[in-house]
Amino acid sequence: MNKSFKEKLAEYSIWAFAFGYFACYVPYSFMTKVMSKGLLSSLNGNGLAGFSILPVTAIATTLAMIVTISALGWWKYATHSKVFGINMPHPTKWTFLSGVSTALIIGTTTLAYTFEGLSIVFAMVLMRGGVLIIAPIIDHITNRKVRWFSYAGMVFALFALLVSLFDTKGYHVPFLAGIVIATYLASYFIRFQFMSRLAKSESADANKKYFVEEQMTATPIFLFILIMFALFNVDGITESVRTGFTFHWNQPYLWALIIIGVLSQGTGVFGTLVFLDKNENTYCIPVNRSSSIIAGVLASFLLTWIFGVNPPAASRLMGAGFIVFAILFLTIPPALAKRKNNIK
Repeated sequence: MNKSFKEKLAEYSIWAFAFGYFACYVPYSFMTKVMSKGLLSSLNGNGLAGFSILPVTAIATTLAMIVTISALGWWKYATHSKVFGINMPHPTKWTFLSGVSTALIIGTTTLAYTFEGLSIVFAMVLMRGGVLIIAPIIDHITNRKVRWFSYAGMVFALFALLVSLFDTKGYHVPFLAGIVIATYLASYFIRFQFMSRLAKSESADANKKYFVEEQMTATPIFLFILIMFALFNVDGITESVRTGFTFHWNQPYLWALIIIGVLSQGTGVFGTLVFLDKNENTYCIPVNRSSSIIAGVLASFLLTWIFGVNPPAASRLMGAGFIVFAILFLTIPPALAKRKNNIK
C-alpha cells in the first residue's frame, strides 16, 4: 500500500523533533555555561550562581510556553470548563500530576549539580543513565513491545554515559544528593507511566491534549517552587533565588537570561514531542538522550572556539562515538523494516 507524503513524514517526525531538541539544546547549554562562568563581557568575569539564573529564565519559559501553544493553536485540545462564564483550558488530574513530575524534574536537574562532593559527571551518569534504564521497565509495565534495535540503541546510549566516568574524580553521593537524584528518577518514572497510558498513541489529538495540559502545568509549578524557595529560608538556595527575582532586571545581560529561558522552553517542547512518539519508550528515550549528549559536546567545542575554555575531555568524544552507533541502530533497522513491510 502506497503511503502519502504526509504519512511518510509522520513516520520520521521523531527525528525532526530530535533535531529541534538538539538545535535548542546547543545554544541553551552554551549560554547557560557562559552566564555561570561569567564569560559575557557585561558580567566582568563574575559568574552567576545557578539558582540566581532560574527566576528570570523560569518566567521567560512560562511566557514562551503560553506563546508557543497559542501560536500552534493547540489550546483547543486541552480539557475546558466554564469559569464565571469563560471557557478556560485546564489539565485533568492525571496530566496535572504529570506536569508536577515534570516541574520536579526541572528543579532536581539543577539541584543535583550543586552539591559539594558530588561529581557533576557522576551525577549526569546517574540521572541520564537511570532514565535509560527506566525506559524498558515502563514498556513492560504498560505492555509495549520492545524491538531489538531499541535495546541496542539504549545500550550504546548507556555506554556513551559510562565512558564519561573515566574523568570523574569520585563516586561519593551525599545523602541529600541521593534524595534529589531519587526524586528526579521517580518523577520520570511517574511521568512516563502517565504519558504511556494517556498518550503515545496513533491519535494526534490525544498526544496534543497531553502535551498542552502537561506544559501548562509544569512551568507555572516550577515558578511557584522558586517563589517558595525565595519566601522560606533554605540554606544555599534562598539567597541566590531572591537575587534572581530582584537583581537582574536592570542589568545589561538580562537579554541573555531571557534567551536561556526561551531556549529552555524549546528543549521542553521538542523533548516532550520526542517522548510522545508512538514508538516504545526504549526507542524514544535513547533518541532524546542521544540528541542531548551530542548537543553538549558541540556546545563544549563552541565554548573552546569562542572563549578559549578547555576542550571537552577525550571520554566525551568517545561517548559521542557511541552515540553515532546508537543513532545507526535507531534509524537503519526500523527504516529497513518499514521498507520491507511496504514492499509486502
